[in-house]
Amino acid sequence: MEIVLTQNVESLGSTGTVVRVKSGYARNYLFPNSLAVRATQANLKLVADIARREEVEVDKIKGELGELALRLGKVSLSATVTVGEEDKVFGSVTTQIIADLLKENGFKIYKKDILLDEPLKALGEYAVNVKLGHGVTGTVTVWVVKA
Repeated sequence: MEIVLTQNVESLGSTGTVVRVKSGYARNYLFPNSLAVRATQANLKLVADIARREEVEVDKIKGELGELALRLGKVSLSATVTVGEEDKVFGSVTTQIIADLLKENGFKIYKKDILLDEPLKALGEYAVNVKLGHGVTGTVTVWVVKA
């Protein structure tokens, strides 16, 4: 049976893809869960229209995320740390601390979206990447300064 996927299905394909599956799989799983419809001319046109609308929506979201990335690029954060002899940092600046600093500046970024290979353990300036979604990343400047 030929069907058109209305949503992404991991084992079959992405939205709008025409695939051939066994009729029992389509009737018992895909159709009841609204994951697919029969591959008729009307359904092909309907799914193409839905895919086009989703593409426009994704482009709009990517544009908004691009603007957010530009705003993030202008942000400079200062993380104060306690230092010992020879400016040795006690502790480190983690993704949670950076997320809290971003929140104070009006950005709602979760710590899991901050791309930091390892915590910052030395004084200085760091460019930290932030994952915004849909393949868009921004960069924020983090200064690690002594208290």
